[in-house]
Amino acid sequence: MHNHDIRVLNDLIETTIDSADGYAEAARETQSTRFGITFQERATERRLVASRLQQQVEALGGTPEEEGSALASAHRLFTNLRKSLHDDRAVIDEVERGEDHIKHKFEDALEDEDVSPPTHALIADAYRSVRSGQEQMSGLKRAAQGGR
Repeated sequence: MHNHDIRVLNDLIETTIDSADGYAEAARETQSTRFGITFQERATERRLVASRLQQQVEALGGTPEEEGSALASAHRLFTNLRKSLHDDRAVIDEVERGEDHIKHKFEDALEDEDVSPPTHALIADAYRSVRSGQEQMSGLKRAAQGGR
């Protein structure tokens, strides 16, 4: 059972680190100070979530992931070309796309009936943060579309 929990958690850790890196990148790319602060706060919060997941992997006797995925790094390099236009809407679109991805990863983990109850509880707690970020980014997208 621990091996399954460790695999699920490490997958979430990788995705959460990708999310934190994506937010940090968005903070650098945006022209808006308000958006930059919001993105940096989310990056910090996601790193805390990843840290809590990593601690659980260690508690289960595993070795936690320390880095994001190579695929996400490649995606960021590709999207940097688009974002080089410094269009806040493009930056927000990318962040929202990332939020949709992480939300689905956490939802899949929550539906995994083979995850132990303590690990499920930790995932559920982390998922609240993920949902909050996804809702916040949807709000920012609406604000950016409104010209604010």
